[in-house]
Amino acid sequence: MWDLSSPLISLWINRFYIYMGFAFGISLWICVQIVIKKQDRNSQEKSLSKRTRDLMTNGHSSLEKKEIFVSGVKIFYGSQTGTAKGFATILAEAVTSLDLPVAIIDLKEYDPDDHLVEEVTSKNVCVFLVATYTDGRPTESAEWFCKWLEEASSDFRFGKTYLKGMRYAVFGLGNSAYASYFNKVGKNIDKWLWMLGAHRVMARGEGDCDVVRSKHGSIEADFRAWKTKFIYRLQGLCKGEKKKSCGGNCKKGKCESNQHGSEETEPGSHTLDDLHPRDTEEEEPGENTSEEEFGTEDHQGLNSVVDVEDLGKIMDRVKKEKKEKEQQEEKTSLFRSTGKNEDGERRAMITPALREALTKQGYQLIGSHSGVKLCRWTKSMLRGRGGCYKHTFYGIESHRCMETTPSLACANKCVFCWRHHTNPVGTEWRWKMDQPEVILKEAMENHQNMIKQFKGVPGVQAERFEEGMTVKHCALSLVGEPIMYPEINRFLKLLHHCKISSFLVTNAQFPMEIRNLKPVTQLYVSVDASTKDSLKKIDRPLFKDFWQRFLDSLKALAAKQQRTVYRLTLVKAWNVDELQAYAQLVSLGNPDFIEVKGVTYCGESSASSLTMANVPWHEEVVRFVQELVELIPDYEIACEHEHSNCLLIAHKKFKIDGEWWTWIDYNRFQELIQEYEDSGGSKTFSAKDYMAKTPHWALFGANERGFDPKDTRYQRKNRAKDISGC
Repeated sequence: MWDLSSPLISLWINRFYIYMGFAFGISLWICVQIVIKKQDRNSQEKSLSKRTRDLMTNGHSSLEKKEIFVSGVKIFYGSQTGTAKGFATILAEAVTSLDLPVAIIDLKEYDPDDHLVEEVTSKNVCVFLVATYTDGRPTESAEWFCKWLEEASSDFRFGKTYLKGMRYAVFGLGNSAYASYFNKVGKNIDKWLWMLGAHRVMARGEGDCDVVRSKHGSIEADFRAWKTKFIYRLQGLCKGEKKKSCGGNCKKGKCESNQHGSEETEPGSHTLDDLHPRDTEEEEPGENTSEEEFGTEDHQGLNSVVDVEDLGKIMDRVKKEKKEKEQQEEKTSLFRSTGKNEDGERRAMITPALREALTKQGYQLIGSHSGVKLCRWTKSMLRGRGGCYKHTFYGIESHRCMETTPSLACANKCVFCWRHHTNPVGTEWRWKMDQPEVILKEAMENHQNMIKQFKGVPGVQAERFEEGMTVKHCALSLVGEPIMYPEINRFLKLLHHCKISSFLVTNAQFPMEIRNLKPVTQLYVSVDASTKDSLKKIDRPLFKDFWQRFLDSLKALAAKQQRTVYRLTLVKAWNVDELQAYAQLVSLGNPDFIEVKGVTYCGESSASSLTMANVPWHEEVVRFVQELVELIPDYEIACEHEHSNCLLIAHKKFKIDGEWWTWIDYNRFQELIQEYEDSGGSKTFSAKDYMAKTPHWALFGANERGFDPKDTRYQRKNRAKDISGC
């Protein structure tokens, strides 16, 4: 037993308590220090200044990664005298003060086809400083950009979301003394960008070099005022601000912050993002463009809420429109019954409304019934990016091909018409007629003028540009029915006299005209269906005896000695299961070649029920062709152009010693047609007299799939819907 009263034991017990107390104290002190350190660290993190947090938000701090709202600013300018370029430099200095990267780009050196879509995901803000000539044209440096943007904005292949995500602002330079053209280029760029889905970050600015009319006394002052607002707006974008209240200053209670899809401007200002630019041709000049200035009241329906005092105006307008409609119907009825207007004269095929619609689609209209348009494959080959399927199948030079028509009218309303039936229709020629010499002259001039616009465009090859100025081929397949033109034979003779080859397409509704047609380089007949019911459903012909006309046209084709082609357009779920019927039609017309192409979807239209579901895949087209040739023993698959979803079936007479000769010797054709004309038509010739050997890369089964290896294939980023052109 331990004696607790022993002095030694008592000493050890006392020391034990001392050690235990010391150890507990140490532990307690350590715990307190840990808590204090943690509180200090939290306090330091909470004490970060607002400026530091803002820097972190804009990506200037490595402590924590935050979202970047603006990655930089690109300033595009189109200048002739240097004013816009000078403004670009001034704006760049102001943007640099915000610690943002900035780039100044001359529109002359910029290729929108390659690079504009990159702005969708770049988080850049794009600024366009563009001048307008007194006649409303863009400067030479901005001409190509404007041309491309205009065509893209009205091209269904791009659509309303092509540039969705891109942010932009526009400042135009002009002279208000020429009121009808004042800042037209700036207004158009603003409108076209919006139509492609881009978002305006602030109202368009307009500088006026007329010091008397200038809002701020000079064009420089106009720019400085707009620049100040832009920098203010840019600062807000960098902070992630998107919309602000207008402070109740909006007219008629319409606040932009309540509109979808638009980015806000300065408090109290408006943009056009809540309106569709197609509703009007022009915006009124002004820094702040409101709905009233844009003319939305003209489109207000009777179902809208209106003031009582406005009802009288609305009713007057309705009565006026009704009267005009009745007058127009009377004129139409007179024309349909007599083919003449109220003055007893034949009416022009191209009405003012039709002219406006076709011009928007990029047509260069000629006289009263003709047109010419630059094919996208012409543009592609100018830049060394490949030619169309006719280059692969027949050896044409796409950059030297003019796509035109002497008749915009047609006797069919095909469901896949890529012009959505904006052209007129008819079963006979009842319009005023222009002379073929005038049509050809103006067609070539317009075509050359369109080619000239490519001078200096990035990527355009100088050699091909020079070649493109001389037309060598003419595709009479633009739109309408060329063979309806009463002077089609004279027109063809003029083409051949100019050493231009002729590719004429007809819809197989005019057998008599086919029989009377003089020799052409290559004659096409569209065979869009193989039964009466499917032809009626797909082509929707105007003739009541359309099926007999169709069969008679194929028989007329069989009598031709020169090259003939069936053009089959496959519409999935409509005509791809009619193989046996197609084979019977081939024996009826005995064509030299059969082109089989998948239908191209041309966008939504009230005139057609066609959807993307009706577009066959290329593999499905190949399978159809392979099954078809098994039913027509005199034919084989010769060529392929994968990019156009198209294959060529050729008669075996063009396969000599195991090699295909589907290409055309164009020089030899010109010699033969000249001999034919000189002999008064007695010295004829056949398709085999001007054939040429097909290169290996164009053949079916080749690795190139029909793409010329001399060119470079280009795949567009965020690629728009495709169409093969002619």
